[in-house]
Amino acid sequence: MPRLTKRFVETIEVAPAPVYAWDDQLAGFGVKVLPSGRRKYVCKYRLGGGRAGRDRWYLIGTHGQLTCDQAREMAMQILSAVARGQDPQSDRMAAREAPTLADLWNRYSTEHLPRKKASSGIDDSQKARDYVLPRLGRRKVAEVTRADVHDVHRDLADRPYQANRVLALLSKMLNLAEAWGYRPDGSNPCRHIEKYKEQARQRYLSNDELRRLGVALDELEANSAHGVYAAAAIKLLLLTGARVNEVLQARWDWVDWDRKCIILPDSKTGPKPLFLSNPALVVLRDLSSRPEAATSGFIIKGRLAGKPLVNLAKPWKGLCQIAELDGVRIHDLRHTAASVGVGHGLSLPIIGRLLGHSQPQTTNRYAHVDGDPALLAINTIGETIGTALGIPSDTHATRSPGGEQ
Repeated sequence: MPRLTKRFVETIEVAPAPVYAWDDQLAGFGVKVLPSGRRKYVCKYRLGGGRAGRDRWYLIGTHGQLTCDQAREMAMQILSAVARGQDPQSDRMAAREAPTLADLWNRYSTEHLPRKKASSGIDDSQKARDYVLPRLGRRKVAEVTRADVHDVHRDLADRPYQANRVLALLSKMLNLAEAWGYRPDGSNPCRHIEKYKEQARQRYLSNDELRRLGVALDELEANSAHGVYAAAAIKLLLLTGARVNEVLQARWDWVDWDRKCIILPDSKTGPKPLFLSNPALVVLRDLSSRPEAATSGFIIKGRLAGKPLVNLAKPWKGLCQIAELDGVRIHDLRHTAASVGVGHGLSLPIIGRLLGHSQPQTTNRYAHVDGDPALLAINTIGETIGTALGIPSDTHATRSPGGEQ
């Protein structure tokens, strides 16, 4: 058989079965002519050497897409790797079966997410769904580069907080990829990518804005039974400084009327009491007097039986329009509670205790704060905000519903 050339390859006649032609100068390099007329360059080698070795076939590529000289060069590289003890075909198959970033996410969500707070898991899932998987889901984990990560991060430059959280998620996933053997140790491409500067938002509701919000809340309550619960949730967020999920997920059997708090079995910073001011107790008593409270385990009842309200975004948007509140997020209600406390001269450790500070070292400093001063502090905040919202002070603050003083 002569040396394979473009002219020779193209003159091989097509037959009902595949026809092979082998180069007489490079053993193992050949061309396969299919009945369809397509011509594919191949490389055949024996793994392990000798007659006992196993024959392996490596498909180099299609004639036309590759020139004969290019295919010959690739065949030489393959045979050189075999001479060094490698198995190029096995390496190719392993690369094809290597996990993608979508595979990494599936393992991450199965093995790592259950260890995190439910809210953090939801947040990770949203970022993976919206930003990570659409861009990198099909990319092999071992092939993700710093440039890939930089592109994802850069595309979110107008949302620096979101961009940095996506970067943090990718970094954690790729650290685990190293631990799980998907990438070499120390190869995380997220390293040396500079985070964007995040400007802390300082948005608090003024007394005038609180009064307008109080009017809008009254209107929301009057519109529907479900509006009552959305309005109550907003009031409790302001009066307690709690996080949204702490209020929405709170259950009636967590309420300790005597100690004036909701005992949260878990939160972002672990178990904690959510102290209740007198106006907050008024809100709870109004909800507890409703007929459906007896059958709803959750304080903030949702539309579905036995389920809590899960989203305040729509009612909050409507409230902001009615009250003419510009650029106010639900999380700013928590900021407002803190700012009212600071305005009344309350100490930072007390405010930190009330809000459940997210920094562990700071939370430890608050551990010695007694419940009585915390209640006095939340009452100071609650009375100010409650007055602005039009919520009367609870004249039976020490009495639980239906109980004795």
